[in-house]
Amino acid sequence: MGRWSQRLAVAFLDFVDVADGERVLDVGCGTGHLAFAVAGRSPGSEIRAVDFAPAYIEYANRNNQSPRVHFTVGDACALEFPSQSFDRVLSLLVLHFVPQPEKAIAEMCRVAKPGGVVGAAVWDARGGFVANRLFFDTAATLDPKANARRARNYTRPMTRPGELPAAWRAAGFDNVVETELCIRMEFSCFSDYWTPYAGRDGPGAEYVMTLGAAERSKLEDAVKAAYLDGEVDGPRSFAALAWAVKGTAPY
Repeated sequence: MGRWSQRLAVAFLDFVDVADGERVLDVGCGTGHLAFAVAGRSPGSEIRAVDFAPAYIEYANRNNQSPRVHFTVGDACALEFPSQSFDRVLSLLVLHFVPQPEKAIAEMCRVAKPGGVVGAAVWDARGGFVANRLFFDTAATLDPKANARRARNYTRPMTRPGELPAAWRAAGFDNVVETELCIRMEFSCFSDYWTPYAGRDGPGAEYVMTLGAAERSKLEDAVKAAYLDGEVDGPRSFAALAWAVKGTAPY
């Protein structure tokens, strides 16, 4: 997912309009793509970034070449920062994985300065995530357990139309604005597409790891047929939509 979050970060930062010289918090930073994008765009800004997974923070720190970016392990629902301490508080592709997203949103509001911009983006998993649906829709035709996982994946909180702005208004933000962000997910061949599902990270890979060798091979063949669409193996490009929201912290 890293290469796609890196691409989505560009469109997201255009939307939230980060200014130079600000103090920025990246909540749920993963391997650091959004934080690095902020640093590249705003050379005078100080960026703090937190994630619940130590492995992601270790990776981000190994790749961090900016003294203005600081990565630490942290809980989105209990941020270890003083209230009203950031000009912008941002979250990219995280809130739909937080068990209690309203707590994370309240924390984002708490640490933002009055009038500071707080923004987030999540995939439109059900209606706008073509590459991911190709995998799960195919898997669901083969296995009832995959159908249950698909249902859970596409009904996560904050991924349906209107959920993000409703949550922002409920948290007390002013000047709430919602938009859609679109990127293209481009793959050089089926192997390039399938490799993440053969790993350990993400809902699809987690499902594949539950399968025996024969089941896994059957699924891979079926997904490959869906990827090829009757043509020879090679590049494919799929649209990916994300919901995005921003608002200002109340005075």
